[in-house]
Amino acid sequence: MKKTPVAIPKFFRKMMRANSKKAAFLAPGSLVYVGQERQTPVRLSVVDYTEQEVEERKIEKIEDAFSYKDRKSVSWINVDGVHNVDWVERLGAQYDIHPLVMEDIVQTNQRPKFEDHETYLYCILKMLTFDDQQHEVREEQVSLIMGENFVLSFQEKEGDVFDPLRTRIQNNKGRVRKAGADYLFYALMDAIVDHYFVVLEKIGDEIEALEEEVSRDAKPKVLEKIYGLKREMVYVKKSIWPLRDVISGLQHGDSQLISDGIKPYLRDVYDHIIQVIEMVESFRDMISGLQDLYLSMASNRMNEVMKVLTIIATIFIPPTFVAGIYGMNFDNMPELHMADAYFITLGAMALGMIIMVVFFRRKGWF
Repeated sequence: MKKTPVAIPKFFRKMMRANSKKAAFLAPGSLVYVGQERQTPVRLSVVDYTEQEVEERKIEKIEDAFSYKDRKSVSWINVDGVHNVDWVERLGAQYDIHPLVMEDIVQTNQRPKFEDHETYLYCILKMLTFDDQQHEVREEQVSLIMGENFVLSFQEKEGDVFDPLRTRIQNNKGRVRKAGADYLFYALMDAIVDHYFVVLEKIGDEIEALEEEVSRDAKPKVLEKIYGLKREMVYVKKSIWPLRDVISGLQHGDSQLISDGIKPYLRDVYDHIIQVIEMVESFRDMISGLQDLYLSMASNRMNEVMKVLTIIATIFIPPTFVAGIYGMNFDNMPELHMADAYFITLGAMALGMIIMVVFFRRKGWF
């Protein structure tokens, strides 16, 4: 298992702070992208469907997305890349989105939240994925806007967890083609929340591997991994915890855009969020337990080292004592004039050491 890195790289935090400061001096509603710098082009895709037919296409020009606003079918317009502020502004203006909402879309450090703007609903979620190569959680802000017959989704980059939903729409599986935009809005949130379980399963595997490593070899590098994983869980908790209020607001709100038939599904999403939060808290307790286990293992290891050193020092006390006696400067020491005194003295030292070793072994001290 590789070392678990800090959840947000240092250079990324600096860049986020710099962009946030730049946005802080502008008027409310000013569109300034706050997030990781990207050079990739913005990609737009549209899935337009009714119960009988579906149209799926890529959009090269932003103007091509404007015609879907007034259709009777349900239109899902997905934007991969909010760093192109001009595209976000033009699409938002066409769909009558408030400037403050567009500002939140391009500033990707927002907290998950829900807003009811009467003619449309706005929701921010954090989409989490697990990088198997770097052993870390990746976060991406997803903004969802639902109108009467459309859903706009804004992502920071290409790639998401919505492919199973696209497949269901394409193959007319489940209720999505038979329901309205509110069901699509729910399905997108449900896909994000369900993927939290996949991410947490990966984190659980990391915790199990780290637990084995702690039990096997409690070295300082293991403690670094524990602290890194602990920071990771704080990061995950901040991304997930506010979703309780988001889904609760949708569930208990009085918006005409959410039909009564969708509210049981929102309750199901709420239950999943509670399960996710409980898993996060459980993992945090497990990581704290790993930290305590490491400290205990390190303490036991130190005690073992000290015990060995103490036993060695104690074993050498008898020869040190004998050598000390015969190192004194007295003339009347008969043993000094004996021919075999040297060998007798060494034998006495060895005998004393053997007696102590046997004594320690019988006591079970080593």
